Amino acid sequence: MKQQVDVLPLGETPEVGAVPQRMQAMVVRPERYGEPRQAFALEEVETPMPGRHEVLVYVMAAGINYNNVWAALGTPVDVVAARMKAGEKEPFHVGGSDASGVVWAVGEDVHNVRVGDEVVVHCGVWDEDDPWIVAGNDPIVAPSNKIWGYETNWGSFAQFTKVQAHQCLPRPRHLSWAASAAYCLVGATAYRMLCGWPPHTVRSGDVVLVWGGAGGLGTQAIQIACAKGARAVAVVSDDEKGEYCKRLGATGYIDRRKFDHWGTLPDWRDTNAYGEWAAKARTFGKAIWDVLGDKRNPRIVFEHPGETTIPTSIFVCDSGGMVVICAGTSGYEASVDLRYLWMRQKRLQGSHFANDEQAAALNRMVAEGQVDPCLSRTFAFTEVGEAHQLMYRNQHPVGNMAVLVGAKAADQKEL
Repeated sequence: MKQQVDVLPLGETPEVGAVPQRMQAMVVRPERYGEPRQAFALEEVETPMPGRHEVLVYVMAAGINYNNVWAALGTPVDVVAARMKAGEKEPFHVGGSDASGVVWAVGEDVHNVRVGDEVVVHCGVWDEDDPWIVAGNDPIVAPSNKIWGYETNWGSFAQFTKVQAHQCLPRPRHLSWAASAAYCLVGATAYRMLCGWPPHTVRSGDVVLVWGGAGGLGTQAIQIACAKGARAVAVVSDDEKGEYCKRLGATGYIDRRKFDHWGTLPDWRDTNAYGEWAAKARTFGKAIWDVLGDKRNPRIVFEHPGETTIPTSIFVCDSGGMVVICAGTSGYEASVDLRYLWMRQKRLQGSHFANDEQAAALNRMVAEGQVDPCLSRTFAFTEVGEAHQLMYRNQHPVGNMAVLVGAKAADQKEL
C-alpha cells in the first residue's frame, strides 16, 4: 500500500494505491445534531485503513438515503453514542450507505476484488464469525448485522471509505459514477421485499401495490415487479409523480390525497366509526380495481409508510397474500385488525435490506438494463447536508439523489 502525507484536494485523483494519512469528509458531530443542513460539515479526518477481509475504496460518488437524516438529527438513535458505548473511539459520524468508486487498497485474505476494480458498495455488514452465520443462516438476520455508513462509521461521505470485501459488487459500466451510487440500498431492499419471502415471491401476473411509488424504494420496486411480469399499481401524492411511475412501467396509480381514512383504526367496538372507515378502505380498494380494469386485489403490498397505511394495506391485500414492510416513515405504532390476518390468512412480513446474493441479483438487473437507478439530482460533495435537508423536509425530487466525491461533474454521462 502506497502512502502519501498530504490531504488530497476534493475532486483530485491520486496515483492508484496512494493513500493519504488524512482525508476530507462531511462529518456529523453530536454538538451539531439537528436539521441536516447544520449537522453536516466538511472536516479533515484520519483515513481508515483496511484490516483482514476489508477494502479501502476511493469514493467517486455517494448516494443519499433517509438513514443519514436520522444520523444528523441524533434520533431515533444517537449513532455516535452507540458506537462509543460499544468501544469505538471516534466522537463523530462519517455517514453514507451507498457508493461507487475504485478499490484503492485491500487487507489480508481479500480475493473477490483487487486494486483498480470499479465497484458499487452494498450496505450490509456483519461478523463472519457470528454463530448465526457459521450455522448457515441468513447473515442479514444475524445479531451482528449492521448498516454500513449508519450503524458503522467510515461511510461514503468521504474521499475514502472502509468496507467489508463482500460488500463490493461490479459497477455497471453503462452508468455514470453518480447513477452507480444511487440505487444499491433501495434497490436491494426492494429486491428482498419482493423476491426474498417465499412463497410470496413476485411472479408473472401478480398485482403489486407499491406505496410511495415515485420515491427511491418505490421506483426500484415498480421496475423489479414489472421485470418479473407483475402488474404494479403505484400510490403517490400527485399526478406528476403518478405519470412518472407509469413511465417506469406501472399499470397506473392512485392519488392518496383523494382519501382521508389514514392512521390508526377506530375501535372495532364502535360499529359506526369502524363501518365508516371500512367503507373508505373499500373505496381505496376499488381504486386499485379501476387502475387494473379488473377486480383483483394485490397479492403483494410493498409497504414502508407504516403507521398511516398498514390498516389499509392489510385490508386490501388479497386472501393468502403478503404485506411486506421495511420502514415506518409515517410512524411506528400501526394498528392491525387481526381478523383479516387469520380469517383471510394474510401475511405481515418485516424485511431489512438484503444479503449478498440478493444484492448481487439486483445489481445484475441494473447491469442488464432491467432496472434504472432513477437518478434525479446530483449534488456537489459539500452539499451533502442540503441534499439530506430536502429529504428531511420531503422536498426532494422523485427517484434517487447522489453527491459527487472524487468524480467531476464534467465526467458524468447521465442517461
